Amino acid sequence: MKIKHYRAADMRQTLRQVRLEQGEDAVILSSRRTGDGVEVVAAVDYEVTQAREAQLLSTAMPPPAPVEESSAAATPDDDDTDDWLAQPEPESDLSDELRSMRRLLETQLATLAWNDLTRRSPVQAQVLRELTQLGLAQDLAMQLAARLPAGLDCSQAQRTALAMLARQLPVCDERWMHHGGVLALVGASGVGKTTVLAKLAARWVLQHGVNELALVSTDTARIGAHEQIQTLGRLLAVPVYTCESPQELQTVLRQIASRRAVLIDTAGLAPRDEALERDLTALASAAPGIELALVLSGAAQAGVIEQTLIRCKPLRPACCMLTKLDEAVSLGGVISALVRSQLPLAYVSEGRRVPEDLAIARAHRVIARAVELSRRSGSHADEDLLCRRFGAQAHALA
Repeated sequence: MKIKHYRAADMRQTLRQVRLEQGEDAVILSSRRTGDGVEVVAAVDYEVTQAREAQLLSTAMPPPAPVEESSAAATPDDDDTDDWLAQPEPESDLSDELRSMRRLLETQLATLAWNDLTRRSPVQAQVLRELTQLGLAQDLAMQLAARLPAGLDCSQAQRTALAMLARQLPVCDERWMHHGGVLALVGASGVGKTTVLAKLAARWVLQHGVNELALVSTDTARIGAHEQIQTLGRLLAVPVYTCESPQELQTVLRQIASRRAVLIDTAGLAPRDEALERDLTALASAAPGIELALVLSGAAQAGVIEQTLIRCKPLRPACCMLTKLDEAVSLGGVISALVRSQLPLAYVSEGRRVPEDLAIARAHRVIARAVELSRRSGSHADEDLLCRRFGAQAHALA
């Protein structure tokens, strides 16, 4: 094993020297700050390297010719029987060992880089910690920390980061509630599309009366879906129409073209249901000016939200609505997905009261709710998690 000391002005330059001279198999043994920079002690195990080279050479050389044994050759009872029967070490074992060493090295480098960041830029490190506890995606947290102005204390930096995050979260006003139109609610099963439709319909009736509103149900997949909309129509005293196909929907929309506002309830999106996606695509083109509003559950996992947004992107939804905030334990994943997609958020909903539990989306209120949920749940980001998430990119904040 060859051990060597490396010195440079900062950790980045020191690690670059290690990689250039000793390669990717080098292991960091220790590090410390000096008066003029950083000192790192690194080593590379040449026995492992030689073993790997010997393994590669052995695969290109033919096996030795068999040797004739005399009648006095050693029997299986001799002391060298174990050597005679020994098998070569499987290649996979060496590969696994090398991969383990690589992972160990990467972990050590990430830990060193994160520790160096906490010493050089403690405010940025603290902001990364708080954004992680919020549940925000790694890349967005890094972007916000990198854009922080210099000279802020921890409290100022946290408020600034949250304010920048709020500015990145797209929202829209309730244009539809003021001007009307044809609005179809789409989304996965169980996210609360029918409940949101009821709240929107009730709000419209309170503001504009019953004469200009119509409800339509195209949900043929869920038992009792049509009956729910029919019951809502009777309670609000507005007409309700049911459609079994996009063609029927076109006919109905022509019949109620004089209605200023039309709300359409659709079947829930199911994983890998291509037929349903085709129906929704046909629905989106069933009438000129029809708009799709994607309904998302705030209680869903971040990965589910991401997949739903990706899957519905070809439908070109005009906005989205966030439901079940009262059931959510974290909003960081949802916020990350919406920031990435830039799909405007129109309404947020929590609870089942109609229409009280529906509010116009305000970016700063959504961020404040995310902070509240984080504190209420007592979420904590330990040092190991922070090293894994930000260690490899910590040099970008230098």
